[in-house]
Amino acid sequence: MLNAFVRFALTQRLFISVLLSIALLMGFLAWKNMPIDAFPDISATQVNLIIKAPGMTAEEIEAQITRPIETELLGIPNQAILRSTTKYSITSITLDFTERTDIYWARQQVSERLQNLWGALPEGISGGMAPMSTPLSEMFMFTVENPQLSLQQRKHLLDWQIRPALRTVPGVADVNVLGGQTKTIQFAPDLSRLRQAGISLDQIEASLAMSNLNGAVGRMDVGTESMIIRTEGRMHQLEDVAGLIISNGNSIYRLSDLGQLSSGQLTRYGGVTKDGAETTQGLVVALKDSNTAEVVAAVREKLAQIQATLPEGTNINIFYDRKDLIDTAVGTISSALFQAIFLVAVILALFLGNFRASLVVAASIPISVIFTFYLMRQFGLTANLMSLGGLVIAIGLLVDSAVVVVENTVTALQKDKSLPKLHLIYRATGDIVKPVFAGTLIVIVVFIPLLTLTGLEGKLFTPVALTIVFALLSALLTAITVMPVLASWVITQKRSKPPKYLNKLQQVYQRSLQRTLLAPRWFVAIISLVFIASLVLFTFIGKTFMPVLNEGDIIIQLEKVPTINLQSSLELDKEIEKHLLAEIPEIEQIVARTGSDELGLDPMGLNETDIFLTLKPMNEWRFKDKDKLIDAMRDILLQYPGINFAFTQPIQMRSAEMLTGSSGTVAIKVFGEDTSVLAQLAEQISNQVKAIEGSVDVQMTLIDGGDYISISLQNELAEQYGLSNQQLAKLLRIQVDGEPFSYIIDGKIKTPIYWAYDSDQGERPTSVAELEGLPLLLPDNRLVTLADIATVKRTVGPAIIERENGERFSVVAANVQDRDLVGFVEEIRLKVDQNLTMPEGYFITYGGEFENQLRATRNLLTVIPLVLLLIVIILFSTFGSLMTAGLILANIPFALMGGVLALFISGEYLSVPASVGFIALLGIAILNGVVLLSHLQDTRFRSSELLNGVLVGSGDRLRPILMTATTAVFGLLPLVLATGPGAEIQKPLAIVVIGGLFTSTLITLYLLPLLYYRIESRTTS
Repeated sequence: MLNAFVRFALTQRLFISVLLSIALLMGFLAWKNMPIDAFPDISATQVNLIIKAPGMTAEEIEAQITRPIETELLGIPNQAILRSTTKYSITSITLDFTERTDIYWARQQVSERLQNLWGALPEGISGGMAPMSTPLSEMFMFTVENPQLSLQQRKHLLDWQIRPALRTVPGVADVNVLGGQTKTIQFAPDLSRLRQAGISLDQIEASLAMSNLNGAVGRMDVGTESMIIRTEGRMHQLEDVAGLIISNGNSIYRLSDLGQLSSGQLTRYGGVTKDGAETTQGLVVALKDSNTAEVVAAVREKLAQIQATLPEGTNINIFYDRKDLIDTAVGTISSALFQAIFLVAVILALFLGNFRASLVVAASIPISVIFTFYLMRQFGLTANLMSLGGLVIAIGLLVDSAVVVVENTVTALQKDKSLPKLHLIYRATGDIVKPVFAGTLIVIVVFIPLLTLTGLEGKLFTPVALTIVFALLSALLTAITVMPVLASWVITQKRSKPPKYLNKLQQVYQRSLQRTLLAPRWFVAIISLVFIASLVLFTFIGKTFMPVLNEGDIIIQLEKVPTINLQSSLELDKEIEKHLLAEIPEIEQIVARTGSDELGLDPMGLNETDIFLTLKPMNEWRFKDKDKLIDAMRDILLQYPGINFAFTQPIQMRSAEMLTGSSGTVAIKVFGEDTSVLAQLAEQISNQVKAIEGSVDVQMTLIDGGDYISISLQNELAEQYGLSNQQLAKLLRIQVDGEPFSYIIDGKIKTPIYWAYDSDQGERPTSVAELEGLPLLLPDNRLVTLADIATVKRTVGPAIIERENGERFSVVAANVQDRDLVGFVEEIRLKVDQNLTMPEGYFITYGGEFENQLRATRNLLTVIPLVLLLIVIILFSTFGSLMTAGLILANIPFALMGGVLALFISGEYLSVPASVGFIALLGIAILNGVVLLSHLQDTRFRSSELLNGVLVGSGDRLRPILMTATTAVFGLLPLVLATGPGAEIQKPLAIVVIGGLFTSTLITLYLLPLLYYRIESRTTS
């Protein structure tokens, strides 16, 4: 069958050429239209609920909202994990589904259950499902700067001009607005006037609701025209509201007579600062599965259009653009890809010594790469750090099949000139097409374990494996169809001598091989010692999940005391920003967001701040690397006692939160019911973690610390005055936080009308005593103070309640520096088990990146034996001998020892990328073994003397084996030397393969001929 492919290609060369041209065009178009991103989509199918409950404490929200919703959601099929975070006035509930669950089906299921339950939830709550995005959808952030505009005016621009325009951009799920001040119309009722007038607050609300609307009447025919009739009452400005008429049955009053009307602002639950001054921020959230690069480009274009319509002096300051990371990361890998292609082409020319043959083989690289782009596009892969990295890994393997085909063709053409050229090419290709096919198939099978990975590691490395498989299939098809056709046109039958250095190298190799075959003791002893040494060194190599991708930007997460108010929190942020800017010249700008955002996608407390640091180019730094820069910042933050802090990066932060619900490389969760016990256990664990070498940025959830003022209505008086708890809460909200009761519409701008505190009574209450003296107008028109009808006292409670699958938990998060992740977690486990006694009903789980590493290792160790069995079957079907298959597999352990030695010497950890390197090394070692042993068998039958046959056969295959190894080494060398963002992910893989190729090539050239010689000698005897 394979020979039929070759025969068809050579007899239909014009057709193959046309077909090749069409395929190349399709591949090029696929590359041009391929979505580009920094990473594959690593997010799970996720639905997020944001429920806002103004004025409710965390415990109240948990009991009345979070628990009922969780109970309802737990019945949905295909769910993986259910998490919730409940704080003052807000709860965020996140439901992750299993792989390949349709997002629209998932949202429908959640929507139906939420709708069924909504009527039973407390009144006054708002919210629902968040936009259809992922934790990594925050891909574009900017601030609005204009010193001539107030914070309220800047936020007004964002709310009503910039945000609506950006939401029209395809791929944008929403635009989150943070910071600034939202304009309101505030009515502060004069309770004394209301009492005198005999008008209640409910009457004002009802009058405004009935008056502030337009009524539909119908149509009326006027001559030949049909006129629409309506009543107009909709209010458009402050003066309209002030003129509202209210009657008590005897007299009429204007609303302005009963209190004070003014422009004001909403109570803020968050703020944004830039370089030590307050500002406003816009955050563009992309839709799930959107093309990030295209969305960002469209957003930039839309902002450029908007710029001309903004007030003079307004500047859109972009401080985070995901496309910057995409360009640098993909640029790093793309540069490595082109460097690899160039180096491989040079190596081919040096080894083949035939310019025409080198040209033919080199042509296989771009052809295979373009074919690969077409297959990637058809299977929905994006061009990202991982998929392009897989292509770089494959570059050294792409030419293997073409090298064998072209080299055999050149040899055949030069040995026999009596037969037609096409016939010689057909015979030369047909002779080796079976082992070439078997070798490529084996390498493809070797990468199957990567396709079995699940979770985050599966999403990261499945594109790597698929890209390599596509590249190898493209290279195989090119080798058996395109290469013979190109060879028939380009390569002549003119005899060309191989380079002299190759002849010399071949002679040296054959002499050394002969000595090894006749006296193998020293060789066997040396490789045995090296193998044992590699096994010992392997135990000293640390284990981690993946190297940290340098995203370029830094985020500092701050956590202050839970009771801090917004203004104090912002002032501390400003002070820290100014200090960092003064001491760290590497910082270009700082933007910090404190508290909750407007959509509630990131419901932080007033004590929590994310500081985004935009850095200058590295050539302007005083430090050699980012870790040293972070250490300098850490020294500054340590000067501020009482705050917890951690360093992370935008994608790294969201990935960690997606995995464990908290930031940090390692997350230790304590599950139980009592929040006080959880807080105590978390503090004990935190102290244990801080004492472990390598731990940095240790943070624990500040559960306790919620300081509340509890107001208990006296039942007898409540009955007497006809006052309920709900009515009392509303009366108090009016004078403390404000309460919305209507709105006005002016064009596209909607301004809420709020009840507000009467400033004529003095400042807002700032103590329990002042709160007790607060005047209240009761439903029966009686004016009393709060102390007359209720008991007021200070209490404490949880500031935050986190839950997972229906269980409360507290979490201790930490980052790891200068040591391996798995060893770090193992030491934590040991210390916690030794020093912590868990109460009944409480338990600990360990989460974070190390979970992915352990799961990946477990999956690979399960699948690789099955893959080896499949490889044995392929080898047996190719050679018809289990002994030969065993000889080739015997090459594997000795090949892997080079990878182990390279990891140890370089100081890299055994990570998932390094494991992928070992898998690639496995395939290359087997491929070289197939190439050598298949030729040794052919030579054995043509030679009367075994020793001479082994020497001649091994010498014949020296060049292709060295070419395979050298092209693979130089194909990966750019990844080892690369320094840009993204290089750190692929570097361990490249180091393993390059190190392993040295020992693999040595074992293939010496150990395999030795074993073959020994076995054949015994068989002959």
